[in-house]
Amino acid sequence: MKSNIVLWLACILYTVVNAQNTSHDSIISALDKAIELRTKYAKQKHAQLDSLKQIALKKELSSSTKDIHRAYIHLYEGYRAFRYDSAYYYLEKAKGLAQKIKDSSLIAETKIDEGFILISAGLFTEALDTLNSINTKHLDPTNKYDFYYNMARVYFDLTDYNDDERFRINYIRKGIALLNKALENAPENSDNFLKAEGLKELKQQNWDRARRIYLELLDRELSPDMYGVATSSLSFVYSQLNRPHKALDYLAMAAISDIEHSIQENTALRNLAIQLYDNGELNKANQYVRIAFKDAELYNARHRRNQISAILPIIESAQLYKLEQKNKSLKNTVVLLTLLSIVILVSLAIIFKQLKDKKEVRKAISKNNERLQQMNLSLMESDAIKQDYITYFLKATSQLINKMVALQKNTILKVRTKKTEEILDVMQRYSAKKERNELFHQFDEVFLQLFPSFIESINRLFPENEKVFVKKGDLLSTELRIYALYRLGIQDNAQVAEFLDVSINTVYSYKTRLKSKSRFRNVFESKVMDIKRLDSKNLAGDKKEGGTDDINTHIDGESHIS
Repeated sequence: MKSNIVLWLACILYTVVNAQNTSHDSIISALDKAIELRTKYAKQKHAQLDSLKQIALKKELSSSTKDIHRAYIHLYEGYRAFRYDSAYYYLEKAKGLAQKIKDSSLIAETKIDEGFILISAGLFTEALDTLNSINTKHLDPTNKYDFYYNMARVYFDLTDYNDDERFRINYIRKGIALLNKALENAPENSDNFLKAEGLKELKQQNWDRARRIYLELLDRELSPDMYGVATSSLSFVYSQLNRPHKALDYLAMAAISDIEHSIQENTALRNLAIQLYDNGELNKANQYVRIAFKDAELYNARHRRNQISAILPIIESAQLYKLEQKNKSLKNTVVLLTLLSIVILVSLAIIFKQLKDKKEVRKAISKNNERLQQMNLSLMESDAIKQDYITYFLKATSQLINKMVALQKNTILKVRTKKTEEILDVMQRYSAKKERNELFHQFDEVFLQLFPSFIESINRLFPENEKVFVKKGDLLSTELRIYALYRLGIQDNAQVAEFLDVSINTVYSYKTRLKSKSRFRNVFESKVMDIKRLDSKNLAGDKKEGGTDDINTHIDGESHIS
């Protein structure tokens, strides 16, 4: 249950905060839009003033002095919050006319307006002198209200201008006393009454009471000046009530109204810039304070320029510092990214090197595997050859021994029976050359069974017109038999000569003559050694099937001496 309540409260708080942020953003957006249209509003203001000038010019030509005075007062009111020097110029002309016709009421009314414009210009001593020169006995209630309200403003503005605790309380008390007199001359619950009462409660720090009064005032249809006073004052009240979002919103509303009505004697945009500066929104603060400074320059009142000049360098310095910090942070980020990039590049280089090394290792392993496979095939081939030839020579040796035993027995028998002539006949029938030829034939048969494509493979090493041909009835020629022995690993010329029953020179001559015709003279022997016994796929099968069966059959089928 407690967790649900906490969650519910958190949702409400989030909704409220989000709504405040949304409202604040929308008002600031409206202010920025109004700033974009400042030129348009200024043109409208100039058009209005030009119209008032035309009216005054007509009045000067044909109207009474009082009508001309009123036309000058209208021009003054038009310039009052727009151009200080122009407002003062027309006010002086109006005052001159009032003094000319010696109308004490108009003179007093003009001096009240003069006091107001002097206050706006920050000329507080001159404003007090001007207002104190007025005889209030000649004033009607409306002018008395304006008189006392302006007098109160002088003391309140002096409080802020001097910022001296020795005079602060005294000035505020004098101002409040003057506001009480102003309230006595305003209809109860009128706009002027609420304006004075709200200021009084504000200066007495009755924040909630002041808030209610200004909110009530804002519910009415107000003049731009009155609206600006109410919203700016309400912003200050909310700041004292620790509601900064509300304070900013009402300051922005006051600034929007000032811009839309070309009120350049304003404090709202300047105060909003200060609040935004305190909130850390330096870009907006700098933008707004610069606009406020331009307004103060156009209004041409030294007091307002001095106020803004005091805070402009502070905001600019803060923004510059923030920019420097941002640049510093950016530099640090760039350095960090550079270092990170270097680390990444080094890591990539290491990875690529490792991959390259791994690839080389794989290649080496692959080559070694191929080499081992080739060696394995060679070993299998050699093993098969050895098995076949061992079988062959065992059978051949056994056959030879049997022939010798048969010859021995036959000879002994002939000797015992004294048949010497038959012994000679038997010995003449036995031929070593024939036996050697049979040995060569058997060798050739066994070899070609082991290397069935030997002759074809040898011929590939020669041009078409130099191919080796075997005589009819022979399996291998002497040259081919020499290289058949070479392929079997019998590469010593002496051993080959002994086996073939020829001289070593003859072996050498055969080999040289055959090799000289080849297209691969320099590597002829290695090409011969590359000739495979059988296809690698059939090699193992050949061993399993028993490659010596044909050899055994051949040897067993040979004729014996009887």
